[in-house]
Amino acid sequence: MDAGAVALLREVLAETGWLDRTRELGQALRATRSPGGLLVVGTPDDEPWHLTAHLGDEARLSGLPQLAPTLVRWRPPPGAPAHLGVGIDRIQRAGRGETLFVVAERQAPVPLLERVDDARRTGATVLALEGADAELAGLAHDAIAVPPGSPVTFDGAQHLVSAAAGELPRQPGLRERLAVLLERLTGPRVHD
Repeated sequence: MDAGAVALLREVLAETGWLDRTRELGQALRATRSPGGLLVVGTPDDEPWHLTAHLGDEARLSGLPQLAPTLVRWRPPPGAPAHLGVGIDRIQRAGRGETLFVVAERQAPVPLLERVDDARRTGATVLALEGADAELAGLAHDAIAVPPGSPVTFDGAQHLVSAAAGELPRQPGLRERLAVLLERLTGPRVHD
């Protein structure tokens, strides 16, 4: 999904509340304190490499190094490059200032839920994008459920969250800043 498709999806979903929720989760991802402290993990059968790549792009394009993700894998192959070789044991070392982002379209297996619970107990912020998994949602500090029949697909929700994470607040233009300055200097305009 390219930037144009994400923009179209945002337009279609503008009145549904989905954009607000994905924006909130995207902002929560930005609360990670250090590059690499955003740990992204999926289930043993479905690693969120695509979402991780998008978050990496957003980190680079928005100038937000704390968004630079670490893909946590269940079974990294021996000799894998460093960015593809982080194993599931990394979650055990997660702590304050780090965020564990769990991406699970289907039911999270018990070993994942146990590791998520451990990370939460050691102070990591737990966020989830899930497919209506009550146990996972219960462990997360914030979660978005994408149950079957939602107006957005699970893949679409991933794109919305990653785009929202890199979204920078709009800065007021020169005219807006001048108007604020003039109002401060002269007082508010009074209309007759």
